[in-house]
Amino acid sequence: MSFGKYSDVTEEMAQIHPVRILIPLAVGSIAVLCTIFIHALTLGATVNFFRYESRLGRTGTGFWVNLAIAAQVISFAFLAHLIEIALWAGLFVVCGEFQEFGTAYYHSAVNYTTLGYGDLIMSPSWRLLGPLEGADGALMFGVSTAMIFAVTQRLILAQFADLRS
Repeated sequence: MSFGKYSDVTEEMAQIHPVRILIPLAVGSIAVLCTIFIHALTLGATVNFFRYESRLGRTGTGFWVNLAIAAQVISFAFLAHLIEIALWAGLFVVCGEFQEFGTAYYHSAVNYTTLGYGDLIMSPSWRLLGPLEGADGALMFGVSTAMIFAVTQRLILAQFADLRS
């Protein structure tokens, strides 16, 4: 009995030796550690940038200054995500899943943002990297959100004395 394309995937996955799942898991875990490092650097840069702006007395001085500070912090986070997507894309090329970096980058962006279009599918031996990248992207977006929220909260507290108590 066949259930269409889903039974084909099940048959392909059954052909993979159980130990071979450890290779993509290990490779994916290294990629996750690299993205954590990239995001840690971004978080450090954000903290240093905000402290610098605070020492100069710019935080809380007005809407446009606060907007510029927030925009810079959001730009830091966005750049970190673009770099992390590129890291995963490079990994896909090295693993032989894609010949062109542009295609790998698109596939990586779809995974990282958890869109999951499914228009490009990796081979069964490396398919586990997709969900690992999705989980990684979700976690890194959470870190970025927390970072942006912390800066926004500090900017509001710096501008409005009545909210400090």
